[in-house]
Amino acid sequence: MNANYLELTGVGIEFDTGGKTPFRALQNVNLKIAEGEFVSLIGHSGCGKSTVLNIIAGLHQATEGGVILEGREVVRPGPDRAVVFQNHSLMPWLTVYDNVALAVDQVFRKSKTRAERREWIEHNLELVNMSHALHKLPAEISGGMKQRVGIARCLAMQPKVVLMDEPFGALDALTRAQLQDSLMQIQADLGNTVVMITHDVDEAVLLSDRIVMMSNGPAATIGEILTIDLPRPRDRLGLAEDPHFVHLRHQVLEFLYARHGTPTAQESAAPVGGPTPVTDVSPVAAPARQESTGSAEGGSEAA
Repeated sequence: MNANYLELTGVGIEFDTGGKTPFRALQNVNLKIAEGEFVSLIGHSGCGKSTVLNIIAGLHQATEGGVILEGREVVRPGPDRAVVFQNHSLMPWLTVYDNVALAVDQVFRKSKTRAERREWIEHNLELVNMSHALHKLPAEISGGMKQRVGIARCLAMQPKVVLMDEPFGALDALTRAQLQDSLMQIQADLGNTVVMITHDVDEAVLLSDRIVMMSNGPAATIGEILTIDLPRPRDRLGLAEDPHFVHLRHQVLEFLYARHGTPTAQESAAPVGGPTPVTDVSPVAAPARQESTGSAEGGSEAA
């Protein structure tokens, strides 16, 4: 395993806001990510998490420093880095199959035959349990199912790094928990390198090998990195009462609220091991209430 598979070195970035001085979003960000590692970025809103992700994706160019992936500098977007957004970003006029085919044809048109591409698309949809909905339109499936398709589209590109920007943030607690479990299984099977933004402390501890905690902006940087040494595979129900899980969770909360933010009265009152203050519902620490997973766009199937 390459321990320095993805490297951010001295990364800083400024944005011109039309004022006398530019806005400095990031300052001296240094991070090394191993091949196959799952890393979560967490911090308060405005701390530059999405900016870090966009720099890795090649969507932003750092003002100073840079990103190296497998020995090559990242200077533009490319299929070696695929992004899963909070919004599923599916083309509403294309079927589930065709939404994934859009990415597969772009990446593999010259290297795979049409039959091979069709088999590959179906394989990746099977990975996320969406084989039954190949010919449905996005409006005919639930929010969780849309996000599954987005993950399948990302995986089908065979990227070196999967970048996830709060991929489950807009989902209900039950669907979120189901997709977290699916992601853990897929990552265990495929060994993807994953960098994920989340505001959910329990989600970060459940999924990650390391949690990168960002200081508050402007000029945000990495405040602390926490290694999550929980054995895999991880069982959410067992971890809910696990003292080490609770300890790791508390370390993240202590960084976010005691050292890098002022918690609200409601957040201060949340007990350790109870619902995570960063989100309304914690799918790990508190059993999820059964809810309808029907799409607000008219879908009614379970995610």
